[in-house]
Amino acid sequence: MSKVTTIGVLTSGGDAPGMNAAIRAVVRRALSKGLKVKGIKRGYAGLLKEEIVDMDGLSVAETIHRGGTILYTARCMEFVTEEGQRQGAEICKKHGIDGLVVIGGDGSFRGAQKLAALGVNTIGVPGTIDLDIACTDYTIGFDTAVNTAMDAIDKVRDTSTSHERCSIIEVMGRHAGYIALWCGIANGSEDILIPERYDYDEQALINRIIENRKRGKRHHIIINAEGIGHSTSMAKRIEAATGIETRATILGHMQRGGRPTCKDRVYASIMGAKAVDLLMEGKSNRVVAYKNGEYVDFDIDEALAMTKDIPEDQYDIFKSLVR
Repeated sequence: MSKVTTIGVLTSGGDAPGMNAAIRAVVRRALSKGLKVKGIKRGYAGLLKEEIVDMDGLSVAETIHRGGTILYTARCMEFVTEEGQRQGAEICKKHGIDGLVVIGGDGSFRGAQKLAALGVNTIGVPGTIDLDIACTDYTIGFDTAVNTAMDAIDKVRDTSTSHERCSIIEVMGRHAGYIALWCGIANGSEDILIPERYDYDEQALINRIIENRKRGKRHHIIINAEGIGHSTSMAKRIEAATGIETRATILGHMQRGGRPTCKDRVYASIMGAKAVDLLMEGKSNRVVAYKNGEYVDFDIDEALAMTKDIPEDQYDIFKSLVR
């Protein structure tokens, strides 16, 4: 690989708090090494439209504390095609981008993988609130999202207790239950429904609600993962079966926004800087990861082939704490 002189950076897929910290780290780490930096707006869609701008130190000033992504993000079905991928690689070369940092999730990494195969030196940085990237124990945005959800659930719990209700609170996570699991433990919920473990035995859930009410519990908090969904219709069925007023609250995209936590700012900054370092070391088709307390990197092909499941010990701890 020839020496990298110009690095491009983009954010793709769903936004996540801390992405701006990662962008800032990429830009300033690269500049400190004497490299040029170009920002690509709106992910792969912006790449295909050549929405590419020069970036300097001031381009990322006053951004580390902001949620969302200053480069914006978008889905791009055109980039799934071979023609779109070839066009993207050609545009990178046209603009002199010989190293690219892609901040996003698995779908974004598949795009990075294709660009690497077409000769664009590419490094992925895991940015998703879902924590569903198998090669890493941490993804940018998860810590902020779970704290946002936790705070909202505390507030719902207050009113649920006042009205002696059952409350179903739906959190994000796509097909993964990590936000629901963490909130279940942190908020002391009576039940969590997650795709990895829920058996869809709604009658058992109803029986627990009734039994808890008989024991004197004045509320029942159910954290429902997005991958299960249907919270509103579930609430109606539970109320009809138990006679207990039941309400559904869907937290939705508020979990994607807001000021990133210290953890998301620091970890994202380190990951962004590591991505630049990997490109300067002559590496490509890699993903920066945080594994077993260390920052490491994996081949993208290897990373995408990995699978991930909810830690059984954490799930067992949640069940043992429910009373």
